Formats: sequence, C-alpha cells, structure tokens
Amino acid sequence: MSVFKNVIVYRIEATWSQSLDQVEQGLGTQRFVPCSPSQEKSAGWVEPRGQEHGPLAESIGGQWLLEFMVETKALPASVVRRKVEERAAQIEATTGRKPGKKEKKELKEDITLELLPLAFTRHARVAVWIDPAARRLVVNSSNAARADEVVTNLVKALDGFAVSLVNTQIEPAVAMSEWLSSQEPPAGFTIDRECELKASDESKAVVRYAKHPLDIEEVRQHIADGKRPTRLAMTWDDRVSFELTEGLQIRKIVFLEGTLDDAPASSSGGKEDNFDADAAIATGELGQLVPELLEALGGEMRLGTASADAAPAATAGAQAKANAEEALADESAPF
Repeated sequence: MSVFKNVIVYRIEATWSQSLDQVEQGLGTQRFVPCSPSQEKSAGWVEPRGQEHGPLAESIGGQWLLEFMVETKALPASVVRRKVEERAAQIEATTGRKPGKKEKKELKEDITLELLPLAFTRHARVAVWIDPAARRLVVNSSNAARADEVVTNLVKALDGFAVSLVNTQIEPAVAMSEWLSSQEPPAGFTIDRECELKASDESKAVVRYAKHPLDIEEVRQHIADGKRPTRLAMTWDDRVSFELTEGLQIRKIVFLEGTLDDAPASSSGGKEDNFDADAAIATGELGQLVPELLEALGGEMRLGTASADAAPAATAGAQAKANAEEALADESAPF
C-alpha cells in the first residue's frame, strides 16, 4: 500500500450508502488492465495488499483502503519529432512535394503507434481511504488533476457516489497569517521551520523560509506588507508533522516516532502485518488530525453556506468528473 504523504480530503455526500461488498463489486467493473502494445494509458483499481486476485477494498479497523493504478507509456517528444521530419523528408525526396500540416499530423499518429510497443512504461499508485463513519474520502495525491481522476473513477464504479471538496469557514491563508503574526497556533499544533509567503500584488514576490525560525519580526513584517502564506510546516500533538497549503492540502506528512507505540502488535512481522500496521497508523492518526485541523480553521463549511473568509466549496462529484474526463482525453497529461 502506498504511504499517505500528500492528501486531499473530500466530504462524502449523505446520499451515498453502500456496503464493503458493494464497493468491492463496483471497483471490479473498473479493475486495472495493463496497457496493450498500442495503448498509451490505462487506469483502474488494484489490490491494496499487492496480492493477485485479492480484494480491491480492504477493511482495517472499519476503515476502507483502496489502491488506484495508472500506467502510461513515455515517448520522448524529440524522438517522435525527429522521426516525423525524417519521414516527411523521404516523401519530399520521392514525390517532390512537401507534406502539409494535416499530413504531418497523420505521420505523427502513425509513428506514435509504431513506437508505442518499444516505449518505457511508468506506473503511479494512489492510495485511497474511505472513512464510512465520518463520511470522508482521502486521496493520497498533491496533484488535483490526478485526484480528480480518482474521484471520477469512483463515481463511475460506485452507484450514487458523490463527494465535495472539504472547505472551511476560514481560508487557510488567513488562518496561517494569524498564527504566524501572533505566534499562537491552535491548541494541539506547533509551527515548524518552513514557510512560503507570496505577495498578492503585481510583483508576485515570493519569500521562502527553510529550516529557519519563524517567530521573527521579519516574518510578521512580510505579512503586514500584504504577503500571504501559501504553505506552512506544522506538527500536530508531537505525533504527525505536515505542511498545510493555502488550498487546504495536507502535504509532506510524516508519522513521528510516538505513533509506532499505538500500532497493532504483529505476530510474524511479515508483509501482511506491515500492511495492517501501516493502515492502522495512517488512518488512526489522520483520522484525528484532520477534524482537529478543520476545527482550527473555523470548522467545515457545508454546501449551501458562505463565509467572508472562505471560497465557495467546489463540488467534486460532477465537476471532478468533467475535469478528469478532460484530462483523460489528453493521454499525454502529466502525473
């Protein structure tokens, strides 16, 4: 199972209700199949434990763990371009005419199909966690387009599944500005030694601090001058360090030494036990951190409400589906 390092959090709509068995059946309709020789991209669900023909949905302590796989074939653009120019030169030499734009496009498509079987294959695995009791979806990705792709696939696979991006009453940038200015982080949290501040005016000036104390007048002055924090390193309860972004992403997650004390005891120390322990630690710690962080940001803002300090909540069911389908149409889209 992929480790939860960078996560995007969604609220599962109250209209969706399926059992683990129903989720398993739904994911089976979107199971991952490797790329064929002439296929540029393939995506679908794989077994989180890595066991062939195992469950696609694992339940660990009541938390459901899934794994999304994306396989792409990488063809260097320079190689394709060179082959197209060589083929166009051959046509001009034998026929006396120079291929036009449309013909070059067709040449590019033909050459791409010829080279795909020889292309390098890349794999990306995305851990996905459904908390059915808290009605929360957590996607292990810092890439919004990739998270949208995962959500879109879930919408296709699970009947009635719909989510919305979690949004808070106070914008993260506003809250981070206050914490840095006052040096009073919310209860249970501490400010660490990394931060990025960005000007909102035409200068777009950026100031970054790394391994540097942030309780200094210089930081407060930057904020007073109008720079807004875009990311801030923090630690929760001396158990989890992370970086909060202005977009409410939780990145660079590290489970600190004390979290291992609460991991389930393993009988053999094998791969099975490691999976269960990793899943229990990740879901147990993040299951506490996320609601406390949302509370520190004024609480979660439900759809249909508005706040002066918060942007409108984005609907990630139909909207994510449209966004991700657009990304999927471009099979050269980056991870």
